[in-house]
Amino acid sequence: MPRKALSQNFLFDPSILGRIIETAGVGPDDTVVEIGPGPGRLTRMLAERAGRVLAIEVDRELYARLKAGMGDRENLTLILGDALRFPYERIGEPFKVVANIPYHITTPIIFRLLEHRTLLRSMTLTVQKEVARRAAAAPGGRDYGVLSLMLQYRGEVRVPFTIPRGAFRPVPKVDSACLHIRIHGKPPVEVPSEELFFSLVRTSFGQRRKSIQNSLQRDFPGIGEALRRAGIERMRRPETLSLEDFARLSRELAASRGDEPA
Repeated sequence: MPRKALSQNFLFDPSILGRIIETAGVGPDDTVVEIGPGPGRLTRMLAERAGRVLAIEVDRELYARLKAGMGDRENLTLILGDALRFPYERIGEPFKVVANIPYHITTPIIFRLLEHRTLLRSMTLTVQKEVARRAAAAPGGRDYGVLSLMLQYRGEVRVPFTIPRGAFRPVPKVDSACLHIRIHGKPPVEVPSEELFFSLVRTSFGQRRKSIQNSLQRDFPGIGEALRRAGIERMRRPETLSLEDFARLSRELAASRGDEPA
């Protein structure tokens, strides 16, 4: 029985599960991490395609059922534990994540995985459609914001398809989508300091109705001059600035302050 407290909505449709695996590009040379395997339908399909599968399940009852039904598969390791606390560095080799993750931990688990981006190759996740839209959003729309910029700095983000509610049991109250993030070997823009860059982004969208200068001037002295040198009109709204705009602004601000490159 799915547990509401754990946001358990299990994806049953085999054709959709197959599309998720195809999107992830899973093959015999891949190590795959699955978060929240639940009844194990996706787990079985991954084990048939991947060289190695690690499935992390926090629910003891579901873990016991998986262990009883699939514990003898040589390329499958079942782990009872919390994916937010799992030491991914111990995997010791590059890995892909393919998962129908519990919706209440979507953003925390994405950023937890990104902490291990030197090993992480990609994430292919079933998420709320709204989260997928925000992750892949382009500048200028209301969906574009901190999540868009932070994820697009780390990887190539796309939403290959949506998933109808009826594909899940129990049926969720929200629409879903497949979110695919291929991790960049190197960020697509140059920044003097990731700490400064992300601070600019977060602060800008903390008051997104204000102009870029007004949203930043309290916390970043000299931002007006940095905007001028970056060629960014000071009255623009934060949601109109691209990833490159924020990177250029961070470079000009660091230069004006005499910061040493990180």
